[in-house]
Amino acid sequence: MMNSMGRNTLMEALGIEITRLGDSTIEARMPVDRRTHQPYGLLHGGASVALAETLGSLAARCTLTDKNKYCVGIEINANHLRSVTSGYVTGVASPIHIGSRTHVWEIKISNEAGELVCISRITMAVVEKR
Repeated sequence: MMNSMGRNTLMEALGIEITRLGDSTIEARMPVDRRTHQPYGLLHGGASVALAETLGSLAARCTLTDKNKYCVGIEINANHLRSVTSGYVTGVASPIHIGSRTHVWEIKISNEAGELVCISRITMAVVEKR
């Protein structure tokens, strides 16, 4: 269902696909190719942030039980630790704080060898639907 929600969005354009939903985590993979490269042939930091925000947003949405609320990102940061030129990266979002008004999620992005490529943290606001 989550992958179908990504049709005609940035998720589809970047090739992001949700691969696993855990009890308190969500995982996705993204190809490292022409869609996600920067001009030097490396994984673009913005693509990593897009993967992180996608995971944090979907994870926050999954925790909501009140259908009159939704989550929006209000802050994201990322530290890029290692370059990647090809293959896939995998991101895993885990909760740091799940409150009634805000959520904070940590997203770790790794290469195919399991090495940490990027670590990100996103803060989500929980807001009422209008």
